[in-house]
Amino acid sequence: MTTADRPPADSFPRRSARTRRFTLGAPRTITVARDGSRVLFLRSGDGEDPVHALWSVDPDTGRERLLADPRALLTGAAEADLPAAERARRERARESGEGIVAYDADPDARRAVVALGGRLFLVDTDAATSVELDSSPGAFAPRLSPVDPVVAYVADGALRLVGADRPDTVLADDPDPAVTWGAAEFIAAEELQRSRGTWWSPDGTRVAAARVDETPVRRWYISHPVDPGRAPTEVRYPAAGTANADVSLHVLDLDGGRVDVEWDRERHPYLVTVAWRGADRLDVTLLTRDQRELVVLDVDAATGATSVALRHDDPSWIEVVPGVPARWGDRLVTAVDRDGARRLALEGEPFTPPWLQVRSLVAADDEGIIVAGSADDPTEVHLWSVTPGGAAEPLTEAAGVHAGWAGSGVLVVSSSTMDDDGAVVRVGPRAPVDPGRPPLRSFAAPSGPEPDVRFLTLGERGLRAALLLPGDLGRDQRVPVLLDPYGGPHAQRVVRSRLAFAASRWLADQGFAVLVVDGRGTPGRGPAWERAVAGDLAGPVLDDQVDALHAAAELEPRLDLDRVGIRGWSFGGYLAALAVLRRPDVFHAAVAGAPVTDWRLYDTAYTERYLGHPDTDPDAYARTDLTPLAAGLRRPLLLVHGLADDNVVAAHTLQLSRALLEAGRPHAVLPLSGVTHMTPQEAVAENLLVLQVEFLRDALG
Repeated sequence: MTTADRPPADSFPRRSARTRRFTLGAPRTITVARDGSRVLFLRSGDGEDPVHALWSVDPDTGRERLLADPRALLTGAAEADLPAAERARRERARESGEGIVAYDADPDARRAVVALGGRLFLVDTDAATSVELDSSPGAFAPRLSPVDPVVAYVADGALRLVGADRPDTVLADDPDPAVTWGAAEFIAAEELQRSRGTWWSPDGTRVAAARVDETPVRRWYISHPVDPGRAPTEVRYPAAGTANADVSLHVLDLDGGRVDVEWDRERHPYLVTVAWRGADRLDVTLLTRDQRELVVLDVDAATGATSVALRHDDPSWIEVVPGVPARWGDRLVTAVDRDGARRLALEGEPFTPPWLQVRSLVAADDEGIIVAGSADDPTEVHLWSVTPGGAAEPLTEAAGVHAGWAGSGVLVVSSSTMDDDGAVVRVGPRAPVDPGRPPLRSFAAPSGPEPDVRFLTLGERGLRAALLLPGDLGRDQRVPVLLDPYGGPHAQRVVRSRLAFAASRWLADQGFAVLVVDGRGTPGRGPAWERAVAGDLAGPVLDDQVDALHAAAELEPRLDLDRVGIRGWSFGGYLAALAVLRRPDVFHAAVAGAPVTDWRLYDTAYTERYLGHPDTDPDAYARTDLTPLAAGLRRPLLLVHGLADDNVVAAHTLQLSRALLEAGRPHAVLPLSGVTHMTPQEAVAENLLVLQVEFLRDALG
């Protein structure tokens, strides 16, 4: 692509890249004060401004206030000064924003703490003022005491304390650089949905902290080919079948006392959640390595002694559900898979109806229980008020994907629908959402014309799909087909949200019939649907894409099945490469971005959840490996990979490319220097879309 071929400034690829896929300027990262007095959130200044600031809104009046502006707090470039640990945290969180991208607040949101460029700032949300704390360089992962202006944070692997009137001190440290305190390890942040490693007691007198020893974890090295004089970056990567970090939990007094929490870490190596229950006890959730057993421990904070409060078993795996376990009064709320549904349970007994697939627990307090879940349509997620022994009452009505946050008398709902270009956030009373209530201001840039999406239910398995056609397609005109899936666990592409189809709409405008399919393994359709990929992440996933394609062609005869391409990223990249390698009779070209090609090179928790341990389940790994299929490549294949990717490392693409070369099979490889799994760089994100289209046009004629 020459300079003359670059997209114009107002093109979709350019606008999508500049706006971080049209997310900048929208309210995000919401916290509702426990007493309902205020709501905190982050928002950048406009649709092309990546720098987020901290804001509050009064639930009664709707008045918004700017609380902390990183441009005013910092005199230098915060992003250039980010500690390496904070960059890693953002990569795990898929965070592409800048400025204030995370914060911690006390329960009533009277104070908040933010980390900027390795420095800490304490924010008074009443006065809308900030003061810099005298913290050590490289500070990240700050956690604010619930009662005092004291912050626990991590710097150089140590857990430290600092306050407005408290000098910086070490709370826990270790001389071994492989040991860190107070932060989440790779597996917790990447796969277990735990982004923190520090938890304050409600009275602010003690801190529960995770200690992570990465000594057992295999060392990998990520090189920098464009800078041969730069030493490779060492990472500790727990690949399938290899050792995990040794994670333990400890209760620390502010004066230096320490209590070790006791459990069999060899049997239950995964620390999932930690929650204080009063000032003296904790609930600690653990998983076995095969993730078939979950236990909730009742912990005595004074002695570290534990007893089992609850145990769940599953012959396949136990899904980690956001928000649980939790306490409703003195009773334990967990999630169980029962009667064909993911349900909430009190003390192990399910109480949400079996027609409701619970996605997350939003709130469990004196005012009731709120969940996010799907009923008969997995393309929609609604909020529901549920009561043990009672019915589930919907709190949202518009077809779409709704998320929620709640406090005393207050409910905040973020709604993404086909009617709105981006999420609409409303703050209101804890009741069914009033669609006429004014939303929080959003400065997000529009993604473009409303996409013409046909939602379909295809084949004997009722596969949920979305079809987008070129706008100028004639009645008898045949058009090449482009499948645009993710296709794997934990992610849906077929949802009733306009923004979800922004890129697909643009691809359709380039002359493709774009088909998006959620097959077996994707969420929202119940445990049996998700577990259909157990032991095989290839066969069922690919079969569903093929079946959906053929079923869609029966409904829409303008789809040209002699010109079918497929593209994807991460698991979608794996699926795209798998498609042309295993089914060249169906797929005629593929773009595989950051693909997993050998599951032995992917991380323990994700891979072993679905395929088992490679030593005991070698057949599962053999049937999902792409490299043995290399000699069968008969179609154009473009492999794209960021060389700085520490999630799906570039070795995946390079090993497959080597196998293809050794088999004499032509293919193309696009290495992205300095690019991670997220591809946040504007120029990279823009041109990747353009280059993919050019490749597919050439390949499909």
